Amino acid sequence: MGLLIPGEHVPEPRQGNPGDETRTRSSVITARAAASFDPVGRSVATARAFVRDTLQGWGYADVVDDAVVLTSELVTNAVVHAGTKADVLCLRSDDGVRVEVADRYPEREVPLLGSPADIAGPDRENGRGLLLCAALASRWGVEYTPTRKNVWFQLDLPNRPVGTRSAGPAVPTALLPVTDGRVRVAVVQIDRAGAVRAWNEDAEELFGYPAEQVTGKALTDFAAWPHTPGTSTGIVEALQLSRWEGTYGIRGADGRVVPVYASHLRVRDTEGEPSTVCLLVRDDERAVLQTPVRQPATDPATLGESRNVDPFEVFIGSPAPDDLDGLLQRTVERARDMLDGDSAFLLLATDDETELEVRATTGLPSARQRFARVPVEAGTGRYGSARMPAVHEDLAAVPGAVPLLESTGMRSVVTVPLKVEGRLTGSLGVAAESPGRYSNEEALRLQFAADRIALAVESARLGELERLRRGSLSFLVEASDLLAGTLDRDQTLALMAQMTVPTLATWCAVYTIADQASDPYLSYVLHEDEERIDGLKALLSKINPPEPVPTPGARVWTAPGEAAHQAALRVSMRDLGRSGSPHTGGGLGTTLSTAAAVGGETVVLPLVARNRVIGMLTLGKPSDDHFRQEILELAEDLSRRAALALDNARLYSERMAISRSLQRSLLPPGLPQIPGVEVEVIYRAAGEGNEVGGDFYDLFPIRDGAYGFAIGDVCGTGPEAAAVTGLARHALRLLAREGFGGPAVLERLNAAILDEGARSRFLTLLYGELWPQEDGSAILKIVCAGHPLPLRLRQDGSVEPAADPQPLLGVMEDLELYEQTITLDPGDVLLCVTDGITERREGTRMLGDDGLTDVLASCTGLTAGAVAARVLRAVERFAAEPASDDMAILSMRIPEQAKR
Repeated sequence: MGLLIPGEHVPEPRQGNPGDETRTRSSVITARAAASFDPVGRSVATARAFVRDTLQGWGYADVVDDAVVLTSELVTNAVVHAGTKADVLCLRSDDGVRVEVADRYPEREVPLLGSPADIAGPDRENGRGLLLCAALASRWGVEYTPTRKNVWFQLDLPNRPVGTRSAGPAVPTALLPVTDGRVRVAVVQIDRAGAVRAWNEDAEELFGYPAEQVTGKALTDFAAWPHTPGTSTGIVEALQLSRWEGTYGIRGADGRVVPVYASHLRVRDTEGEPSTVCLLVRDDERAVLQTPVRQPATDPATLGESRNVDPFEVFIGSPAPDDLDGLLQRTVERARDMLDGDSAFLLLATDDETELEVRATTGLPSARQRFARVPVEAGTGRYGSARMPAVHEDLAAVPGAVPLLESTGMRSVVTVPLKVEGRLTGSLGVAAESPGRYSNEEALRLQFAADRIALAVESARLGELERLRRGSLSFLVEASDLLAGTLDRDQTLALMAQMTVPTLATWCAVYTIADQASDPYLSYVLHEDEERIDGLKALLSKINPPEPVPTPGARVWTAPGEAAHQAALRVSMRDLGRSGSPHTGGGLGTTLSTAAAVGGETVVLPLVARNRVIGMLTLGKPSDDHFRQEILELAEDLSRRAALALDNARLYSERMAISRSLQRSLLPPGLPQIPGVEVEVIYRAAGEGNEVGGDFYDLFPIRDGAYGFAIGDVCGTGPEAAAVTGLARHALRLLAREGFGGPAVLERLNAAILDEGARSRFLTLLYGELWPQEDGSAILKIVCAGHPLPLRLRQDGSVEPAADPQPLLGVMEDLELYEQTITLDPGDVLLCVTDGITERREGTRMLGDDGLTDVLASCTGLTAGAVAARVLRAVERFAAEPASDDMAILSMRIPEQAKR
């Protein structure tokens, strides 16, 4: 690539700044290197590598960084903005290096002198490349031809004596570093196991140990500090690096710690055995060993300000991003540019430091990699741990060493840990497409940057975690309130899914298990895009459900993604075979969209309640997406609450089904049709979920032509009152059909209630027998035992009681009851109610018997059903509050047309 051309002269350069005086200068070209790069994004990195390798090969390390930055900007303008090939030419002369970057834009216009308008071309990005040339280059210029534009810059070399690598300025004697009368440099050689193999006389003088006392012992036995102050690299790690400088302490023979400055160089002997040579001096004499740091040229006017520059801002830039994602993205971009890589990535460690989670990438498919997790101790060999700097010269030789880079085309990579107070918090890596790009020197540079960014990253991460935890607490509180607000199973399932989508996942499926012998059943499916729900449900219905494992925590479930992929492949092949060319038909489009919906990570969380797996909560992400660890932890908390709510709903549903079944057994199976008599019953039990309470009614045939009817009220409400209700209703039917008259039926019922003992309750009861007559009237025999009196409505609108009051049941053993006989004429109405009607209250007001009489008086000419409905409507309108007592209405009417 480099071509030596003795005697060739560089043409007279033109100043880049208009108006500057043009200087004539003749320089001999000693080497030339040229290359062309295609108009693709990766050409920028390739061009940077070309310039860096060329200048380093020429020994121009002092100007490499500036040349790479300028080349990167100019090549970007050519291949990205102009969209043409870029020709890069490097020329070496005796006083510097000149780099030319030319593009081949076909419609290049030559700018006219004094043109009032700026020429806007695709090679410009607000003039940033030319501004950088003006700031960094010694000289620069732009040359135009009708078919191309050539931008060149010249970087001069510092004047140095032959053989001098680097040198400081001459200073007065008084300002030279102070040392003892004799500077002692300890030379210690350490073998691959970390044991001392050589110990010179200066080491004996500095630390007080003779060579025979320390030979064969580990250097760490004498080291006083486990880590270098201010960095995350320990002595053990430092001994494995190719070159290292730093400070630590050696405990002398007298027990005192001797602070030393050390320079380590790792070498190998003729047989290939590696060892480390350590040069050590007293820490206050570090100038003897410390490598001078090359500083960029600094304006004297700003020299005072540069001393206060924060190393963090030097790497990240100012102002630094104030959010974690922005900080991480800026970090990977700067790391990639610093090492001239093709890609970079940053991973953050989980709380237990067992896994690393991908949080920022550049040059990699970020949508596929974001939040992916890799184990900390992945890989083999000495580069296998993320806790130390690692360099892979060729990933093809160590498959799987860096799982994140598999199938990305990257060949070489350097990774360094991010540590805070000795704890692993993350890993930073830079990768390149060509092998052998990185060595331990780049690892040290990247580690230096990582050490300065680690604390800021950890602080931002903790801030993000605190915000996530606060949001999680609010989310869980709201979720608990919503789940506790319902005991309906279907509604609980819907709430579970709606709380997870889209807050935690893109789609959700809930499987339920009825009992230990049952298979999981797909009960609910939800996707943030409603149009994909049917396709997702169809896909999940065709695959076996996940295993109901009671182990807590989320586990990955690959079956949906694999099934969706296979279905999409089959449909695509069938579609190709049918038409000869692909098209997005309805079936293919639906299948592909479903495959994309479940193509990411899918996890299953068990729903465990009362030590039993009652279902599974399945969460999914779209193609190539992963769950964050914090999201999975939040989903696990939600699954525990949802499982308990779902089990409570199940238990409530079972008990309600049992309760309703028992209550329905206490109600009459149906009302018989009585010839010549209209009958209507309205029943309302107080309390949520109650179908039967303390009030009851019945209407049943006794024998041919005779019917019994009853309406009663047991003291209290709820299951206890319902039990007495069942006893009363069944006893009435049995005794009446045995031929007992009304008083005898009630007296025997009274004895049965008293036999219940402590469970007995007093009972008010209206019992009667009805005989329809051939003339259209009806004869009734009634016994009213402590119950509200039945009311009779005549055709003329008059209302009167149809019976006299008598003692209630369940209080006294000896009762003397009697029955009263009345005749209902055509058009007459008999209304029987419980005290829930007459005792309806609104504040201090009560409907009472008079209010009921007024309502009934307005019902002249109405059917039995209309009478009952009007009474109920009047009761409900009397007060705004819901009824607190059971209510029963029995209405019987003799139709006028029945009269013969």
